[in-house]
Amino acid sequence: MTEQHVEVLMIGAGPSNLALAVAIEESGFDQLAESTLLLEQHPDIKWQRNLLLPWARSQVSFLKDLVTMRNPRSRFSFLNFLHEQGKLDDFVNLSTFNPYRWEVSAYQQWVADSLDHVRIRYNARAERIAPRHGEDGSIIGWTVTLFGGDTIECRDLVVGAGRDAHVPEAFRGLPAERVVHSTQYSDRIAALPETERPKRPVVVGGAQSAAEMFMALHKDAPDSAPTLIMRSIGLQDYQTSKFGNELFYSSFIDEFYTMLPEARTQVLEEMHQTNYAGLAPPFLDELYSMIYQQKMLGQKRSTVTPLVDVVSARMDGDEVVLDLRDRKSDKVAPLRCDMVFLGTGFDSRMPALVRDLADRVGLDALNVSRRYRVDLGDSAWGAVYLQGVNEQTHGIADSLISVLAHRSEDITADLLHRRETVDVGTEV
Repeated sequence: MTEQHVEVLMIGAGPSNLALAVAIEESGFDQLAESTLLLEQHPDIKWQRNLLLPWARSQVSFLKDLVTMRNPRSRFSFLNFLHEQGKLDDFVNLSTFNPYRWEVSAYQQWVADSLDHVRIRYNARAERIAPRHGEDGSIIGWTVTLFGGDTIECRDLVVGAGRDAHVPEAFRGLPAERVVHSTQYSDRIAALPETERPKRPVVVGGAQSAAEMFMALHKDAPDSAPTLIMRSIGLQDYQTSKFGNELFYSSFIDEFYTMLPEARTQVLEEMHQTNYAGLAPPFLDELYSMIYQQKMLGQKRSTVTPLVDVVSARMDGDEVVLDLRDRKSDKVAPLRCDMVFLGTGFDSRMPALVRDLADRVGLDALNVSRRYRVDLGDSAWGAVYLQGVNEQTHGIADSLISVLAHRSEDITADLLHRRETVDVGTEV
């Protein structure tokens, strides 16, 4: 077991912390960058690791990469990535703002490999975080313990590992080998021999991840007859009004942050369909066309069942039985299958790692500043920043890549400001 000491420790090498790593490098404060460490639990960096389907696209413009909206001249831009890889002509000829998901993923690994000062430690999964206290009881930093026992001490901590997968209560009693969350899809399917792949898979959910698994199963389990079930009236597309999209501007964060609570609630509710419970329109058309062709050619293979709730799930011999309540009639009927795929999204609470940290610090609530710093009191010398989990205070775009570049600028500015003020005893 080893110990390590750094100034800034970032947990999770997803797009949020990669954007922050670049912002710190481009800040001009090389000493801070050289004492910044980024942890990644996997041996490499992949964006939406288990839904890197060959045909899946990003729903966000490539211009909203890790840097361009903050610094269009940055060498870390998506366009420069394509240029250095010799792929710029081909991408331009594609005539799209929406690259394939695997292209965005490759871009993020390229950014990680291109960092000059910030270091990345792979195969490093944070298990717990504990505060370090000074003689006066104030928080002076953090100790992060990794699986395996290694520890890393830091002054400032940035948590950008994303939310925890949501597995509804009804499915928690099923054997683990029969339930696959979207965050596990590709790895779990690849691990199954072709002869053991599901014949009657059921996908639960009505949003993008559920629909992508439903589509992918037609190829990954070629002998299967997939069923997609959902609570809603049917698959719907994202709301893509240009007026609504203005609420994804980074400049809207200031306005949202200062709103009354009831106004925030209204905005989040009205923007729900722009990001949740919907599909990208081109993909929705492709999915409908697949089902249409099956119907017209008399080759029905796929089933889409709307307006049902899963009341319970149980094993009956070698079969999974889902008890479905028809929301139209309130009648309950069983649906038998051999494997369940959950496109049920993520837990709306703070991640378990963050909740545990709050308990250790003694915080009843996590109040986050405009610059994403948790309120630990004026005496705290060490800080915690939260990325991607602040929708309630910073707006619906907080969990998306739309605001990454400007958010990384905000956090970098706060890191530097605290070193200019707190370190000389000036109240922030």
